[in-house]
Amino acid sequence: METFKKLRPYYWPYVKYFIWSIVFLLLVTAITTVYPVILQLTIDEVMLGENYNWIPYLAIGFIVLMAFKGVATYINQYYGDLFGIKTVYKLRNSLYEKLQFLPFRYYDNAKTGDLMSRLTADVEGFRFFLSFGISELIRLVLLIGISFAVMFYYSISLTLVTMVTLPFLAIVVYKFDRAVHPAFRGIRKSFGKLNTKVQENISGINTVKSLSREEFEIGKFNDSNGDYKENYLATSKIWAKFFPLMEFLGNLSVVFLLSYGGYLVIEGKLQPGELVAFYSLVWYIIWPIVNLGFVINMFSQAKASGERLLEVLEEEQEIVEVDQSIEIVKLRGEVEFQNVTLRYDAEAKDALYDISFKAHQGKVIGLIGSTGSGKTSMTQLMTRFYEPVAGEVFIDGLKVNEYSLQSLRRNIGYVLQESFLFSSSIKANISYGNPDASMEQIIDAARRAQAHDFIMELPDGYDTILGERGMGLSGGQKQRIAIARAICVDPSILVLDDATSAVDMETEFKIQKALVEVMKNRTTFIIAHRISSLKHADEILVLEEGRIVERGVHSTLVNNQGLYQRIYEIQYKDQLVNMPTQAG
Repeated sequence: METFKKLRPYYWPYVKYFIWSIVFLLLVTAITTVYPVILQLTIDEVMLGENYNWIPYLAIGFIVLMAFKGVATYINQYYGDLFGIKTVYKLRNSLYEKLQFLPFRYYDNAKTGDLMSRLTADVEGFRFFLSFGISELIRLVLLIGISFAVMFYYSISLTLVTMVTLPFLAIVVYKFDRAVHPAFRGIRKSFGKLNTKVQENISGINTVKSLSREEFEIGKFNDSNGDYKENYLATSKIWAKFFPLMEFLGNLSVVFLLSYGGYLVIEGKLQPGELVAFYSLVWYIIWPIVNLGFVINMFSQAKASGERLLEVLEEEQEIVEVDQSIEIVKLRGEVEFQNVTLRYDAEAKDALYDISFKAHQGKVIGLIGSTGSGKTSMTQLMTRFYEPVAGEVFIDGLKVNEYSLQSLRRNIGYVLQESFLFSSSIKANISYGNPDASMEQIIDAARRAQAHDFIMELPDGYDTILGERGMGLSGGQKQRIAIARAICVDPSILVLDDATSAVDMETEFKIQKALVEVMKNRTTFIIAHRISSLKHADEILVLEEGRIVERGVHSTLVNNQGLYQRIYEIQYKDQLVNMPTQAG
């Protein structure tokens, strides 16, 4: 119950709907238990007592009860569904909101398919128990209680004989619950892994096909699907083991009932109609007890789902704002690192170690180095995607954690190495970071990113709806729209993380030429593997294994006999070889 206690803030505000549902459930259950009484009266008083004049009254009363039960059932189900639906609406929104603010560190390990499973299957499993499971549990308990009361009224001794097997039935139900809960948790986990496998395959289908790895992917999916199947089969075995035993114990109660009840009728201590009513009432007890297994099943699924949802909701939000954080409209853009060390995992080596530098307002800083040297990590500290384990990052003389996250990130335009576009119009994609941008601003940003011309060639121009992840555009076109999106924000600090890696040399030259104007009065960080993309920078930082090993301008670094020169020679070796020949 601890899981439901922790999730109380999501369902408690709507408990009034649950109460109304239970009120009408009480009426429905009470009417249900009247049926055997009507049957008893029909047999004993009408048929055996020859009171045939009772028939119209019993018929009318029965019809009225049925009509009233129908209305009460409708209200009961409606308010029950309303309770569950409103709860999961709030819960799903909270989960989605939490996912927006969880740090990058969480997504480094999280699986997309598993998260999707939690927001869909797990939320729905929790809703089904709230809408139906709880009221069904109450209905079964009420049905058992009222039925016992009526049975004791008819015959105490027959009731006690009938109850002999019921404690054993309750024990079996309890053991079933203990066995089925971990089994359903295993099903939920394996389903999340299966979702992840499907999502990864669809996202990477181009890579799969280009490398002819279809059979390999089918094999991996079969493994995940097989694990899901085995978990379900294990659960089915639990059901197959316990339910026949439950049914046997229930039928054994009926045998005792008919044997002893028949004896009482023969002895004249019980009326035939009372025995028939007793038979109906005992099934109102046996089947609810057996059905408790189904309700326990729902409870186990809801509990397993709730635990998985709580894992997301209770995940620590590492990047938080300090009290009285500063809201600022526009930063100047002066960035300083003081002895900054970054470690992504407690057991991993440092991604950055003792980094110190200062970028003055409006300057261009180039970052170059091998893959994994820490280039992107440096810029992610400025936006507080991660927190350093040592040292401080300053912008305009204040620590970055003194600014509100929204105002800080609003002032930093980011063009990621892998451009992501939403399934929306090109206009909406460019203005995503600045939804109030005018059409003139959007077009201006596109022109500066060398994207306007190809956009106008599309059937609907800026209103063209893109496919998933920008499907339908080339890599270079997607990258230029991503650059336009960053420009449209009008940031004080611009980060270009290998932003021209997906474009050809001619397009790169055009973008670099356009960016010269864009970068004026903005502090710009250019992360690149190609020296041509950053040789114009005011300062170039050369990184290796998380450390700054060289710094300076291009003309100095190229003659330093260091890592930068080696990169330069590799990239320009053909030109360097041909230079003496041309000179001769």
